[in-house]
Amino acid sequence: MSRTGFRRVRPRRVRPPALLALLLVVALPGVAGCQDAPEPPVRIRIATGSPTAVYHAFGQSLAAVLNRELPDVRASVVVTAASAENVRLVGSGEAELGFTQADVLPAAPATHPSVVAVARVYDDLLHLVTTAGGPVRTLTDLRGRRVSVGAPGSGTEITAVRLLEVARLGGDRVRQEHLGLDDSVAALRAGTIDAFFFSGGLPVRALEQLTDDSATRIVDLGEWTGPLRESNPEVYVSRDIPRSVYGTDPVTTVANPNFLIVRADLPTPLIREVTRLLMERRQELAAAHPAAGRMSPRSAIATAPLPLHPGAADWYRAAKP
Repeated sequence: MSRTGFRRVRPRRVRPPALLALLLVVALPGVAGCQDAPEPPVRIRIATGSPTAVYHAFGQSLAAVLNRELPDVRASVVVTAASAENVRLVGSGEAELGFTQADVLPAAPATHPSVVAVARVYDDLLHLVTTAGGPVRTLTDLRGRRVSVGAPGSGTEITAVRLLEVARLGGDRVRQEHLGLDDSVAALRAGTIDAFFFSGGLPVRALEQLTDDSATRIVDLGEWTGPLRESNPEVYVSRDIPRSVYGTDPVTTVANPNFLIVRADLPTPLIREVTRLLMERRQELAAAHPAAGRMSPRSAIATAPLPLHPGAADWYRAAKP
């Protein structure tokens, strides 16, 4: 037998065409078996959040772009409790990409982190939501009341608990519930909680639906940005929620940057392409959620305390943001 798996044929013997065709049919399975198996597609799992929150809409649109434009990639979305769980999933290798708030990350990351950044994508705004006719008009009105501070492992939970501590409402001063966004909305409608927190980019679709059919108040939290920054410098800023977003009274609230993170060990060429598509398909991503349209190469590189993945850094360097 030769190296290709075929039996050598003596050159002086000439076979009829029909016999040659038959031999080819028989030989083809052997030819296929001798070829290298095709490489399996690269799996990219994107850790997001609640199905009605910004992370999920953004992640679904990004997955569609990657699947369409990178033939060797199979991207999918993972529903999670959001930021803290997303960081854990990416760090442990259970997801390749994920979204997280900056305040979930350690102030001083490891020298060789397992999680790095692709981009700063937009700012998350902390919503304190209650009924329009209810007694909660300020943050301090939460004392003694039933309040959802977000799902366990979410960025909402981390920011809300920090805020309550700064306002001296920690411990049992507030009757804390730990519900995700959809369950928080349902509980407020049912009257089993008095208010809830949620952190997300504008607009949050579940809150649009709530304010469309229920008299709702979003509580002003602008005065608390400064106290939060004292213990968490360079993270929190003040941002406005205008009347045009939900049809409620305009307020100022606490916001913090939001990052798209990635496993540090993923190949540089792959993440360069992911970064390129993230930036070049901003208008398509914005159609899924307006928050995605606020990205720019110039703002995307501001990912402290996380370093950029080498592939992302390569793309931004070439693009000269």
